[in-house]
Amino acid sequence: MTIRFGVSPIAWINDDMPELGAETSLQQVLQDAQAIGFVGIELGGRFPKAPESLKPLLETYSLDLVGGWYSASLLTRTAQEEIEALQPHLALLKAMNCSVFIIAETSNAIHGQRETALQERPHLTEAQWRVFGQRLTEVADYIYAQGLKCAYHYHLGTVVQDKADLAAFFTCTGPQVGITLDTGHAVLGGIDPFDVIEHHADRIQHVHAKDIRQSIFDETAGQADSFLNGVLAGMFTVPGDGSIDFARLFSALAKIGYDGWIIVEAEQDPKRADPRLYAQKGLDTLKHLSQAAGLSELALNP
Repeated sequence: MTIRFGVSPIAWINDDMPELGAETSLQQVLQDAQAIGFVGIELGGRFPKAPESLKPLLETYSLDLVGGWYSASLLTRTAQEEIEALQPHLALLKAMNCSVFIIAETSNAIHGQRETALQERPHLTEAQWRVFGQRLTEVADYIYAQGLKCAYHYHLGTVVQDKADLAAFFTCTGPQVGITLDTGHAVLGGIDPFDVIEHHADRIQHVHAKDIRQSIFDETAGQADSFLNGVLAGMFTVPGDGSIDFARLFSALAKIGYDGWIIVEAEQDPKRADPRLYAQKGLDTLKHLSQAAGLSELALNP
């Protein structure tokens, strides 16, 4: 089993709040990621979407494209309609030799609405779960047939946020519907990431290593505030700077033989939290803990 460390550009340039990092160039993000020691990066809104432009750009900084968020609308369109809609994104990932397709249902999500309290996030009825699960399974089967792993991203402010949601999700979807194990969204959403690792190891296709500041969440999005205001207040941070036990997490991942990418991710206001300094802290923390847990990096890692 081998792991590789990548990073999300969201700490530098935030796609949900374009004003965060608006002055930062994509070249600066890539330069920082390489200098810190990452070997991969996830897709961001500023990235060129044509492989003939993106591939040489990332090669300049010795970075692989890990994958990138895809917003699905399976509550409002059929699986076949979704498959047609995702073709440009899938084509880019395939051209860039990505192994994972990160997907999340956003047709009724509220995480991008700064004036909407997180408590107003959507819920599905039992009948809706069945339809959603069937459609997502069909899409995941298609993605798998195309050579990529489907990694659904549960997320605050969406239909898959808490423990009950995730239980229904696993019940209503087929085995090719994997997940992105996002530690920060799990803990703040009421999901135990260690329980997920223990009981649903076969579904874990991707990992987002994100730490939290519980007290800030409790004072903002955990009360009557929005997800974005919680982000601005600092409810997320990088591993080693919050309260999640990443030593335990890496031991659990080693136990199940996790093989794949681990992404340092923490959306913060870059003017308050220097992206390069925080990303360095996150990577240094994870490298130390992964070695202690017996997780090995891919040989080509620097």
